[in-house]
Amino acid sequence: MLFKSKSKLKANMLRVFREIEESGEDLIVTHNRSPVLSVKPIKPKQSVDRIFDGLRGKIVYHGDIDTPTIDEWDET
Repeated sequence: MLFKSKSKLKANMLRVFREIEESGEDLIVTHNRSPVLSVKPIKPKQSVDRIFDGLRGKIVYHGDIDTPTIDEWDET
């Protein structure tokens, strides 16, 4: 996580934004040494397949995955 004062950010904004894009780190902007803003890079969404790719073949479920679970919940 990077920390920059408002005045340093203003003077170097384009360079700092490029650094954030490349590193993926968050930036905390300070005023009088107190945090006032957070700048975060937008991360591209990942597909479900990509997120769970490392678990593929490692999880075993012995029940019927299509069995309704309505009986497990109290009526509201």
